[in-house]
Amino acid sequence: MSSRREFEIAFVGLKAGIHEFSYRITDKFFEAYQQQDFHRCDAQVKLTLDKKNSFMLLKFEITGKVEIACDRCGNQLPLDLWDEFNILVKLVEDPEIMNQQEEDPDVYYISKGESHLYLSDWLYEFINLSIPMQRMCKPEEMGGPHCNKEVLEMLKKLDHEKSQPENPLWKGLEKFKNLGNN
Repeated sequence: MSSRREFEIAFVGLKAGIHEFSYRITDKFFEAYQQQDFHRCDAQVKLTLDKKNSFMLLKFEITGKVEIACDRCGNQLPLDLWDEFNILVKLVEDPEIMNQQEEDPDVYYISKGESHLYLSDWLYEFINLSIPMQRMCKPEEMGGPHCNKEVLEMLKKLDHEKSQPENPLWKGLEKFKNLGNN
């Protein structure tokens, strides 16, 4: 079985009702995509598929861990993944036109003649969306085992220098600051 085929669901053979699938996603999954800014991915995806006559409700629950560079100090930081995503898949005659016109990103159209759901792109997108935009340890964890202490000291020093009072040579020159704007 190819690695991509394990992320396909032959839904035509499924009875109406709820079906559950689970997937383990590691760095190997992302090899088919562009290089990621994280590594050591160990994500679990629980998919609940509720099959109806002309549509399917898909609920993706993402959990797991990745390692990513900290935005503050640059060291590798382990991050927990947790998120949920829902997709409504509708079976229609002209899915290309319907997908172009659809404004809701959580609604997707496939042809009534389709027999498989291809999950790889959704899994890729949802795992990436599960990673927070700001990638730093919590303030109470700063200076902990995952932090680059040299960088934190440098940041503290720069912050201290910034908070120093202004140079006395410039004192009194503020009154001339806006003279040219009159």
